Formats: sequence, structure tokens, C-alpha cells
Amino acid sequence: MAVNTIDINVDVGEGVGNESQLMPYISSCNIACVGHAGTIDLMKHIVRLAKKHNVKIGAHPSFPDKENFGRVVMKMSNQELLNSIQKQLLNLLTIIEEGETTLHHIKPHGALYNLAAVDENVAKVIVKAVKSINLPVKLYVPYNSVIASVAIEQGVEIMFEAFADRNYNDDLTLVSRSQKNAVIQDFDMLFNHVYGMFYSKKVVTVQGTIKTIKADTFCVHGDNPNAVKIIKQLKDKLKSLNIDVA
Repeated sequence: MAVNTIDINVDVGEGVGNESQLMPYISSCNIACVGHAGTIDLMKHIVRLAKKHNVKIGAHPSFPDKENFGRVVMKMSNQELLNSIQKQLLNLLTIIEEGETTLHHIKPHGALYNLAAVDENVAKVIVKAVKSINLPVKLYVPYNSVIASVAIEQGVEIMFEAFADRNYNDDLTLVSRSQKNAVIQDFDMLFNHVYGMFYSKKVVTVQGTIKTIKADTFCVHGDNPNAVKIIKQLKDKLKSLNIDVA
């Protein structure tokens, strides 16, 4: 029987300290680049861990706002935002070069990610930053989003991302964290959520509608208190169905 593969990514370097526990079970990681979280030393540590476990390395730039963990939209000029993203990418690229490994992808964080999904101006700034590093990296983006369209138009390779532990609205935006049902807590619900998106390319929204969605990679948030347990269970359950995390 042929084996299917699935990419599971996690946001890391955000101060939780569970990276060494997560790495054996994931295939991609998104490293905070000292924008919303992280330090240079922590980034170096995580790059070493990722290399050891053969985990694809991604940059996780954000609005430069540690106070709000990058989850609040900041008013910045295009140039200020571009400079900030480029600086964050350079932080990680320098470490990656020293570690003799490669950057696989870039995934914006938090408010920047959500805003770029609907705002063409912000999407163009992010794509410009990606192109400016002149490396063959992928951009993780939501399905049917503005940033996906901008990236495709400008020749940047994308991977559609879906969220394993987050619920969706009918417009395929994530349910706000201010709502009680934003995060999926029950493992069986989480697995059915992931499997439906992976196998059927469908997601059931909180409004009860079945929507089409495409996903090349699935995110479990590393700051979820149960992240390690969830990812281990998810990998084991997928393996029982002949689906490898890779």
C-alpha cells in the first residue's frame, strides 16, 4: 500500500521551551525572529535542534511587538514594515548560514499573517521581503487569501496552510481568539478536523457550513499547553492510517 505524507508545522522560539520535545514529531518549524518573541541564542538552539531531527526550518516574522506577542495590528509605513521583516529574516538567515543548513519557508505570524490574508498592501510588502532575500523559499499562506494571489502573481512559491487546532468561519478566516470556540481542545475533534481537510479538502465551519479548503501543511500552535501531547497523538493516529509526517 502506498504511503501518503503530511507536513505538520509548529511555531517555535516563542518562550514556551518545548522545542526539544516537539521536534521528533513534526516536519516543519517556524522560528520566531525576535519580532514578537525570541532571542538570537534561542534561535541558534532551535536551528541546531531542527537540523538534528531533519525538520524543515522556516522564518516566523511578525509585527515588531513583543508586548502584544505580535497579535495586534501595528500602524507602520510600508517601508518600516519591510525593513522590520527584512531585519527579522536576516537574524535567522545569519544563524542558518553559520549552522550550515537551509531556509525552507517563511510564515508570517499572528496579526501580520491575518492582515496579509485580506490586505493587498500588506501582502505586497511581505512578498517583497521574501523576494528580497533571493533564495528559493516557500511562503506559507492561507487558502484563497489575498497574499496567496499576490505571491502567485509575483512568482513566489506558496504552500497552503491550515490550522489543526483552530476553528474556521464561513469566509475561511480563523475564529477570533476572543471567542471560546477559537481553539479546538478535544483530540478526536481535532483529528477529524485535520483528516477532513487532508483527505476531502473540506472543513466544517463554526457556522456549520462545509467549505472547500486546500492545505499542503498543517499548523499546531507550539504555545498550546497540550502541544506535545496533541502532536504525538496526531502523528500516531495518522501513522495508523498509513500517513507519515514528513
